[in-house]
Amino acid sequence: MKNIPNMNALLKQAQKIQSRITKLQEELEQRTVEASAGGGMVTVVVNGKQEVLSIKIDPEVVNPDDIEMLQDLIIAAVNEGLTRAKEMINEEMGKITQGLGLPNMPGLL
Repeated sequence: MKNIPNMNALLKQAQKIQSRITKLQEELEQRTVEASAGGGMVTVVVNGKQEVLSIKIDPEVVNPDDIEMLQDLIIAAVNEGLTRAKEMINEEMGKITQGLGLPNMPGLL
């Protein structure tokens, strides 16, 4: 029966972590990262929910004879934006789980 106080403390800690994660999710929805490809010819903005919010394309890169290059630049910029958003999420999650003896848990959000 002497383990029950430890269980209560563990449950309180879990509730506190859950509350912090919920707050972080809300904050990350408002935070954005930007990434570009082709020397800035294609730029994307991604939020902390890993949603693409905008794509800007420099008119100089629009060539009807080379649509494949434009498609490749868009894919590269979007993928870089998603990678940066994941890094931002993992960094913020690390701040919550730091000191708890838990491994960094990428993908938790």
